[in-house]
Order: sequence, then structure tokens, then C-alpha cells
Amino acid sequence: MTQALSRRWARIKESAETGMTTAEYAVGTLAACAFAAVLMLVVKSGPVKSALAGVITAALGTGT
Repeated sequence: MTQALSRRWARIKESAETGMTTAEYAVGTLAACAFAAVLMLVVKSGPVKSALAGVITAALGTGT
């Protein structure tokens, strides 16, 4: 009886972990998308956009 219970408990523990990897990937993907959205908002803001344009212009040597 003890071995049967032990085997059953092992199967329950194994099945409890099923799908965890998929859930972790889903959470990671959502976090990456949220970060990308925030980054896009920051980059599209006026001061950051002009600062980036200034850096690119200076790097290309087309500025005054």
C-alpha cells in the first residue's frame, strides 16, 4: 500500500509541473512586449527624439 501511494504521489507531482514552461514563456513574452511599448513611448517623446537626432547627426558628421 505504501509503494502504491508513493507512486501515485510521484505521478501527481509530475503532472503538477506540466505546462509550467509554457506559462513562464507567456509571462516573459508579455513582459517583453510591455517593455517594448514603454520604450517606444519614451523614444517617440519630443526631448528624446531630438536628442537621438542630434546624436545621429553628430555621428554622421552632417551637423554644423
